[in-house]
Amino acid sequence: MGKYLVETKARIGMMGIALEAYMPQFPSLRDAFKKQYQSAIDQYFKGDYELYSAGLVTVKEDAEKAGRLFREKDVDVVFLYTLTYCTSSTLVPAIEGLDVPIVIINLQALKKLDCDKANTIDSWLGYGFACGPVPEMTATLIRMGKRFDVLTGYLEGDDVFKKSVEKWCTAASVRARFRLGSAVMVGRQYPGMMDLYTSDLNLYNRLRIYVKPFDWEFMWRIADDIRDKDRIHAKAQEVYNTFEIEGGKKPEDLYDLAAYVCGYEDFVKKENVTIIASHYNGYAQGKAGDLDGKLNPIYSMLIKQGVACAVEGDIKVATAMSILKTISGTGTLEELYSLDFDDDIALLGHSGSGDDAVSTRRKPLMKVVEVFHGKTGGGYLTQFYPGAGDLTILSIGEALDGGYKLIAAEAVAEDGPILNLGDTNQRTRFSCGMRAFIDSWSLTGPTHHFAMAKGRHVDTLKCVAKILNIPIEVVCR
Repeated sequence: MGKYLVETKARIGMMGIALEAYMPQFPSLRDAFKKQYQSAIDQYFKGDYELYSAGLVTVKEDAEKAGRLFREKDVDVVFLYTLTYCTSSTLVPAIEGLDVPIVIINLQALKKLDCDKANTIDSWLGYGFACGPVPEMTATLIRMGKRFDVLTGYLEGDDVFKKSVEKWCTAASVRARFRLGSAVMVGRQYPGMMDLYTSDLNLYNRLRIYVKPFDWEFMWRIADDIRDKDRIHAKAQEVYNTFEIEGGKKPEDLYDLAAYVCGYEDFVKKENVTIIASHYNGYAQGKAGDLDGKLNPIYSMLIKQGVACAVEGDIKVATAMSILKTISGTGTLEELYSLDFDDDIALLGHSGSGDDAVSTRRKPLMKVVEVFHGKTGGGYLTQFYPGAGDLTILSIGEALDGGYKLIAAEAVAEDGPILNLGDTNQRTRFSCGMRAFIDSWSLTGPTHHFAMAKGRHVDTLKCVAKILNIPIEVVCR
């Protein structure tokens, strides 16, 4: 998706475990295990995240040291490499006090043992017994109330195993995005949209999302100190290159808009912002009207750089957008838009800002309208054009007790007629049928907004749910 305005890298913890009793009995094993451990890191743990390795752990004291490392670094997930049989006492001290999933790597050194040649105990223990302790580890984790997963594979060139590791590391990036960044609420939710309402404390308590509230008076002055003409002109050209602009506007017609984009970028960096939700319900006059009329392209330019921006003050859908943008590189806001009963498809879409990365059908459109329907003022609309192909939608539901859950579905966008009002919308087909989807989706209790991404990502979202320690409900795939 390109470079984030605010970088937030996941922190991955890793340790290998083996039984100390084997070491003096079979002296070659320690070096063999260290080589296997390093080989696994070299092959499967190279990514855009921070890896904190505790090395080979064979006794309780080593595990305690590993635990101190993981807690100090506030890791987002721990990978446990079972190199051979080992007791669970090498696990428990390392994960004490951690509230993250433990992913057990059942990674056999060889694709298979040659039973005719592997006729010594150390060849079996060293190269074909990674699976032995796995049930002991899972039984212990269950009794400790820990979240966990098991990934089984072989050491050299296992693409299936590699994809499973990547899925978990990508999911860990969501927690890092929440933990290291901040969310911003400007104004408040759209009055009366009570499904959107949520508590800032609840977001922090359950998802580690810290919300900073800002008044619109602050935002109206956000571009006042932007005076670098070269920067403004370059940003205007970037906006011009991003959109097809109705009305024959040239880059020089966008300098005022570009200054606001620059102001918002500086604000995002200063406040460490990864999520923005806002709604303006004023008179849209003077500076208020000037900024309000430009917000859709401003937010679209921020989304392009990894900042999830949602209209109508919906911080829950902004959170869902952030999740999808983090794991897939795409994420835009939509809702149920219209239904085609003849073709058994739903139009999904929404008015407002969007993600340039989903607009694969054609270049996004930017146009000026006199009235924002349902809102005060008028100004720029931005319409994005998702192309045909797989997609994932995601909402965040909230229960009576305040608990959050992920609500997800996979579907297929199809070519065909859409509405050209200046709002993003696309034709979407569901494997369960449109009627069944609408009913089932609605019964899960989502907000009326949801996030959409290109591609199929439910498997990764299941890992995200486990990392965030919230349930996930999958409506259809």
